[in-house]
Amino acid sequence: MVPALAAQLPENDSALVADARRGSEGAFEELYRRFHSRIYALALRMTRDFGEAEESVQEVFLAAWRSLDAFRGESAFGTWLHAIAIRSLVSRHRRTVRRAEETIEGDVARLRVVLPETSIDLERAIGRLPDGARAVLLLHDVHGHKCREIAGMLGIAVGTVKSQLHRARRLVEEALQS
Repeated sequence: MVPALAAQLPENDSALVADARRGSEGAFEELYRRFHSRIYALALRMTRDFGEAEESVQEVFLAAWRSLDAFRGESAFGTWLHAIAIRSLVSRHRRTVRRAEETIEGDVARLRVVLPETSIDLERAIGRLPDGARAVLLLHDVHGHKCREIAGMLGIAVGTVKSQLHRARRLVEEALQS
């Protein structure tokens, strides 16, 4: 930031918000600088992916800029921004899970084509798996993703991915043997 501009910016957040509402991009840039690291840390904890965390931060600040007039000042600006971040990150996670589920449905259809003689049994066995185990099985065994990647995609621990994969394989094997 230009030193002369920094000297013109107020020290407290509410004054910066008021300036940003009046169209001061410099004031909003200062709010961004003040809160970027907090929002980034939150996004990184939730996404477990550096690139996705940075994209999430951009979405959060864009949403904040667009809805700045909705900020009533009843809480601290950081609290309001944190709430926007949580809503945005949860929404992003839901979209990711939805895409994974759509991919999984497509994978089951492809398995029918690859293994026509056992496709009905295999499809039933996979279809009966709990959602998490089914997602992990298909992401790992069909798509070839590593456990760490799957953990990041689904927002779960690597150990959970490994246990769900083991469980899914065991359940499919038991279903095909019966």
